Amino acid sequence: MSHDFMTIEELMTQLGRERREVERLVSRGRIPGRRVGGQWRFNRQEITQWLETELRDFSDADLVRVEQTQQSRDLDPRSPLTQLISPRTIRIPLNAGTKPSVLQQLVELAGRTWHVLEPAAVLEAVRQREAVMSTGFDNGIAIPHPRNPLPEALSESVVAFGRTLSGIPFGAPRRTLTDMFFLVLARDARTHLQILARLGRLMQLPDFTTDLRAAETADDAYAVIRTADARLDD
Repeated sequence: MSHDFMTIEELMTQLGRERREVERLVSRGRIPGRRVGGQWRFNRQEITQWLETELRDFSDADLVRVEQTQQSRDLDPRSPLTQLISPRTIRIPLNAGTKPSVLQQLVELAGRTWHVLEPAAVLEAVRQREAVMSTGFDNGIAIPHPRNPLPEALSESVVAFGRTLSGIPFGAPRRTLTDMFFLVLARDARTHLQILARLGRLMQLPDFTTDLRAAETADDAYAVIRTADARLDD
């Protein structure tokens, strides 16, 4: 079988769900798949994009399952986000008033690590992903990222964060303005989904967005993120 496609058994492992549940979701059209020779086959890229959309509505338990099944060998599962972000990839305030300027500055921030080998290609990939569907949430946070991992444009996976002085239109649900932005740049799909799930869990913590919005410096914001990242697995 092509490496681009998965069997239902592989999908069960990736989602951390039982066969009956997966088959029910597939038969109802909730999970994208197609029959080949009487067997279900799933395109890896389509599944990744489906998961990105579904993560918005996942419970903490659902997000934990995604994290556990997508753990990268390069990241400590107890605090994966802290390993990819640092004060030098954080900017407060982010002096941007439009979506394009936010994306450009975030890519520049990530480039401070020297892990971004092709910044123009990375920026274009992030722009194209936003053109498909906004990564903004209704809590004022957005998580821009490329549609597919970029192993040739990055030497290492990296996360950048910025907060604007006031909210800007970013395409979030109900036209909610966005003022906090996590740029996720991953070299592989497992790291990509693991970090998206981790951020989803962080956003469900009671005080996370409030504390992050109150941070006055990059060091303050990093402390909030590091503390919350470690707190998830206490």
